[in-house]
Amino acid sequence: RRGLAGAAGPPSTRQLREAEEAAPVFQYAGKAAKRKDRVFVWGFSYSGALGVPSFVKPDASWKKPRRIQPTPYRLETEEKISSAACGYGFTLLASNTRDITKVWGMGLNKDSQLGFQRSRRDQTKGYEYVLEPSPIPLPLEKPQQTRVLQVSCGRAHSLVLTDSEGVFTMGNNSYGQCGRKVVEDEIYSGSHLIHQLKEFDSRVVQVVCGQDHSLFRTKKGTVYACGWGADGQTGLGHYNITSVPTKLHGDIAGVNIIQVSSYGDCCLAVSDEGDVFGWGNSEYLQLASVTETTQVNVPRHLPFKIGKVKEAACGGTGNAVLTEEGNVFVWGYGILGKGPNLIETAVPEMIPPSLFGWSDFSPDTRVAHVRCGLSQFAALTNRGELFVWGKNLRGCLGTGRMEDQYFPWRVTVPGEVVDVACGVDHMVSMVRSF
Repeated sequence: RRGLAGAAGPPSTRQLREAEEAAPVFQYAGKAAKRKDRVFVWGFSYSGALGVPSFVKPDASWKKPRRIQPTPYRLETEEKISSAACGYGFTLLASNTRDITKVWGMGLNKDSQLGFQRSRRDQTKGYEYVLEPSPIPLPLEKPQQTRVLQVSCGRAHSLVLTDSEGVFTMGNNSYGQCGRKVVEDEIYSGSHLIHQLKEFDSRVVQVVCGQDHSLFRTKKGTVYACGWGADGQTGLGHYNITSVPTKLHGDIAGVNIIQVSSYGDCCLAVSDEGDVFGWGNSEYLQLASVTETTQVNVPRHLPFKIGKVKEAACGGTGNAVLTEEGNVFVWGYGILGKGPNLIETAVPEMIPPSLFGWSDFSPDTRVAHVRCGLSQFAALTNRGELFVWGKNLRGCLGTGRMEDQYFPWRVTVPGEVVDVACGVDHMVSMVRSF
């Protein structure tokens, strides 16, 4: 008789296998189940920017309007969305498709930043608010061949990048941000005007809207800019407005730029060698590492000793960069992500990798991308997780709470987050279902 002591020994391999086979199955997804591409939205809904009409105008008498959606909400879309952008109360979605409709807009449209959205009641008028994703017809020469690669949104203007027909611009052009001549007293509401830009040294591969300026990066690694320049954000060596996209020089002359970023009035650029360059507003120490002036009108190299940088996110008052090792560094002013004590710094500080899920148990977890809006940041990991921090204006962080977030917090999204776009008070994410 072995007594009780024998039973407590480690289970044999056979026992483990039998237990495994007897265990219940909880996931019934087929082996060949297709993963679906979905879009989730959250934040302030009253502008229409979330694209869910029932939030603004309830579709049943017992429902209340939902001014704020504090957690990710699935948006029904017909197409797979490959690029999204959030402006000041509006959203653009684009699909890399050969179908006629390639771009949809929703939200605020007082400056025709979503193109002309014909009113159903009065065919001559356009909607100033668009409550659901509505097609934006582009004046394409070859609508069944040309693809839309990327979209970007500013305060009241939009840029649409195509693979073979250049860049299309729409919305407010008061400062030349659409890359066309400023027309005095131009009425932007109900405008049919969509302008095409082609005059670049090579194909444009990235478009970026700042608040009231625009940046264009070409295949050759050069950067062009137009629009409002009072803070030097066009980087053209002056503080005037510019209505023709013009090539930037300064410290990026002859440098191969692989990414540019801007959301407010400051701009950052990253070179193929991992260097960071900046220009524009420096009231919040964004460029204080090289100058004491608060406006910088020509690109300057920022001599950070943080290793090679592969991506930058340039917000309204704070900046973030991602290094090749997968580390995130932040500087500037505001809620930077290292707790309530770090409010301003001119020197980049690293956010501990453990806050993005790195640990001894998951040593391969890395941040893959950094994104930002006006006063919030987002980081995507190589495991498809989304972390956010910053000002939680009108629930834009998607955490389900209304408090600001002083360090990275994981957003619960049902799927693997592929990319995310941040606005002033809303966000959009592209998700692949599990």
